[in-house]
Amino acid sequence: MNEIPQAEPLEPSRLTRDDGSIIAYHRSEGKSPGVVFFPGFMSDMTGSKAVELERYCRARGQAFLRFDYTGHGQSSGAFVDGTIGAWTADALDVIDRLTTGPQVLVGSSMGGWIMLLAALARPERAAGLLGIAAAPDFTEDLIPHELTPAQRSELVTRGRVDVPSEYGPEPTPITQALMEDGRRHLVLRRPIAFDGPVRLIHGMRDPDVPWQTALRICQMMQSKDVEVTLVKDGDHRLSELEDLERLKRTLDELIRRILHPQPLTGE
Repeated sequence: MNEIPQAEPLEPSRLTRDDGSIIAYHRSEGKSPGVVFFPGFMSDMTGSKAVELERYCRARGQAFLRFDYTGHGQSSGAFVDGTIGAWTADALDVIDRLTTGPQVLVGSSMGGWIMLLAALARPERAAGLLGIAAAPDFTEDLIPHELTPAQRSELVTRGRVDVPSEYGPEPTPITQALMEDGRRHLVLRRPIAFDGPVRLIHGMRDPDVPWQTALRICQMMQSKDVEVTLVKDGDHRLSELEDLERLKRTLDELIRRILHPQPLTGE
């Protein structure tokens, strides 16, 4: 199976914030609801899912925004200084300052966690949610169980541990600050107060985030309009050609649901 190549490098627009930090982004004007893409951990806005959704939204005249968190891609800052709270603040800034009206929030992996936090913080702006291998609470539910005793000890004593990555030659730095901050932003320990439509896509061969996480999100969602799609041969990235086609179909259905709400069966 062939994967769609990543985007050619393009000069992004830049949002300069009051603290001097810079968030790089690409924005396409269009009709409502807009679509905002939240990348994953150590990922950026040039990935195939973000770029393909941008092409799709441009073709249908839908507003679209993709961006890099601080410490990622072309935004300012160092990755090791980042936390879930800081990256959520980035997401809220771009929603507040770069978009208008209702938005469909699309989150990939860690972006699915940021998506949920953003929806809780801006319920009047979040019209619908689309999670792709969403990984909420991964600092609490996944990372501690993946570290060896020696790595856990190094994390405590040094404040950081570098973990080998399957997605590139450079190790992934995990900081104590990330872990502690993540604990303050957990979302799966109580009902998630969101009432709009939610769509979750998860690969059953995902080696990083168990597909059961999608079911847990579904169970915790206050909304009754939640659908989970499990892809039997799907991996974590879900970036193959058929994955991207499924993603676009799901977004199309979600937008139609937002524009033309219908009572759910039994209501």
